[in-house]
Amino acid sequence: MTGLGEYQPWLRLGLIPGLSAPAQLSLLKAFGSPDAVCGASRTQLAPHLKPKQLDAFLAGPNETLLSQTLTWLAEPNNHLITLADADYPKGLLETSDPPAMFYLKGRRALLCENMLAVVGSRHATPQGEQNARAFSEALSQAGLTIVSGMALGIDRAAHEGGLAGRGSSIAVVGTGLDRVYPASNRDLAHQLALHGAILSEYPLGIPALAANFPRRNRLISGMSLGCLVVEAALQSGSLITARLSAEQGREVFAIPGSIHSPVAKGCHALIKQGAKLVETAQDILDELGWCSAPTVSRNTPSSQSEDDPEAARMLEYMGYDPVNVDSLCDRSRLTPDKVCAILLKLELDGQVASLPGNRYQRLA
Repeated sequence: MTGLGEYQPWLRLGLIPGLSAPAQLSLLKAFGSPDAVCGASRTQLAPHLKPKQLDAFLAGPNETLLSQTLTWLAEPNNHLITLADADYPKGLLETSDPPAMFYLKGRRALLCENMLAVVGSRHATPQGEQNARAFSEALSQAGLTIVSGMALGIDRAAHEGGLAGRGSSIAVVGTGLDRVYPASNRDLAHQLALHGAILSEYPLGIPALAANFPRRNRLISGMSLGCLVVEAALQSGSLITARLSAEQGREVFAIPGSIHSPVAKGCHALIKQGAKLVETAQDILDELGWCSAPTVSRNTPSSQSEDDPEAARMLEYMGYDPVNVDSLCDRSRLTPDKVCAILLKLELDGQVASLPGNRYQRLA
């Protein structure tokens, strides 16, 4: 699209209240173009719309919202992507419910790249966030664009990892692109808008409604070659994305975790159902027939535990599951004060993370 005038027929279709994506597609299939849809009579439209939808369509979009959207689209790096555009993601075209159009802020060229979804729990463990960031950076360095939902926890870490590699990252959100949800991700949204992209099928002004987020998951899965679930409880929304990926014929990958961890149970369930268990980013690349993942350099804290026998032994006592101080006292036969002192050194060294409930988890 070269001018704002070309956006208008699409927006007059897309900004009708209550006109769902399937209804928009039905009209486009019936009439061939948004111009033809907008020029159709009530009699012509009636077979394709419910009575309320028909009345809403004939009333037209809110002119104030239409004007605001055109103003937004006139700003640099803001786009409306439609089915008529050559860079509409091919993967979405293969799904049963693609959006007729969506809004994009950021690098439009990323829509033509190969993508991988990385999703998981909002209530992630420190190890889960570290895994999401490391896997995403390695996959991005290998040339895949990381797609996630810009939620807290695993999503945020996945975007950070994707942005650190050459493949970058795309966030698919459940609000209008004039809003950032959650607000604490404003800094991440800014980085995505500059170096990656943010995508939504929802018009400007749409708030964070619960019903929007499961629906946006079909875009995350549909755009991607596969879906990696890093951590997930049994009721996690990320399992919806994994299910949609499987239904769309995409690969599903899952990272295993502790048998005692609630946020590992969803991944274990996926593995039982046929998802590929992965331990490294290379496992995913091999399954996709991709080239090898290059070595990813990171600025990690230097480890002092190698020169501290007490700290090294404490890491052995901890294992890789979350553990409380009392258990560490039993295993090490040290006093609580001594255990806490060693844990503090390890935490400052970046080897251990503190968790709620006076628990700790080894990170390395």
